[in-house]
Amino acid sequence: MSRRSNAPRQVCIIAGQWKRTPLPVPDVEGLRPTPDRVRETVFNWLEHLQHRSWRGRHCLDLFAGTGALGFEAASRGAESVVMVESDSHAIQRLEVTRDKLSASNVRIQRGDAVQWLTHQSQKFHLIFLDPPYAEKRLPTLLPRCRDLLAPGGLVYAEADQPFTGPEMDQWMDAWKVVRLDKAGVVHFGLFASDETGWN
Repeated sequence: MSRRSNAPRQVCIIAGQWKRTPLPVPDVEGLRPTPDRVRETVFNWLEHLQHRSWRGRHCLDLFAGTGALGFEAASRGAESVVMVESDSHAIQRLEVTRDKLSASNVRIQRGDAVQWLTHQSQKFHLIFLDPPYAEKRLPTLLPRCRDLLAPGGLVYAEADQPFTGPEMDQWMDAWKVVRLDKAGVVHFGLFASDETGWN
């Protein structure tokens, strides 16, 4: 069977029970999957911080896109992963992947991240926050995420500018930096809203 020359790009799950599973990247404006190198670094951090155990961890993947972050957590044994996405095409791909993997620990929610957060009370141990860079939504979203963190919970955030400096200090004051790094133009880190970090 012939293949289209413009077949969609894809990323792969790095580790866990679904290791090497490809995740298609839908043609959605502004969709920018977290680079493999960044994901590998972040999950190495998380594996170290929690002594390689994902048991009992509840995760939230806002702006899920390809689901690369959420499916990675689910693959490694997270108790549950909620994915929030607003684009119907991306949601369809997420649902196909979830069903293909029989990922019973993954729940997909359609909706705008800000509105969805406003109506939630569930607490999460890990929140992935990777909004489109151009929208500059981190100052609005981070405070809302803080309210949904379980004790000792962490937020993973990603941006196209450093998390330090005059523009960032005002809205980063409430957060403790647990890990911070940069890969190319991507600035990323793990942040805690209390002194305990992930325990």
